[in-house]
Amino acid sequence: MDNKKITRLIYIVSAAVLGLVVLLYNLPQAENIPAFVKHLPKLHASINATCFVLLLISLRAIKQNKVDLHKKLNLTAFTLSALFILSYVTYHSFGVETKYPADNPLRPLYFFILVSHIILATIVLPLILLSFHKALVGDIPAHKKITKWSMPIWIYVTFTGVVVYFMISPYYTL
Repeated sequence: MDNKKITRLIYIVSAAVLGLVVLLYNLPQAENIPAFVKHLPKLHASINATCFVLLLISLRAIKQNKVDLHKKLNLTAFTLSALFILSYVTYHSFGVETKYPADNPLRPLYFFILVSHIILATIVLPLILLSFHKALVGDIPAHKKITKWSMPIWIYVTFTGVVVYFMISPYYTL
């Protein structure tokens, strides 16, 4: 496939993931929710925390010119992120929703972190896919240009995913 087709495919996949997430937030809660579902938010936070650490180590590795280690760490973070998305979709397919209490004084901070997390997660997916594509085809100058933006956003998204979990977890009802 040529670069135009791959880029188009990346944007289609990114839009499809976003569309699926929006759709899931509009589902009613299922009557029967399997027991494993209550453990998924903790899994999501664990995956995000692991990716956060892997990305920081990867950033250090590339600054030290350890390209093979950088590749392995990023591929691992990418794989874990893909598992995160699958698990996240599974969790929300049951229509589970947790609300942050209106009377909690941290509510504005929680929503600021949550909204920035959601917006940047939406933006970073195509950037990550484009960055990976450029690296895999050996277009390192383009990879570096995209990664200048994707890496800090991806790091922020993984970190705030963990923060959001710790802020909302006391209010889970499952």
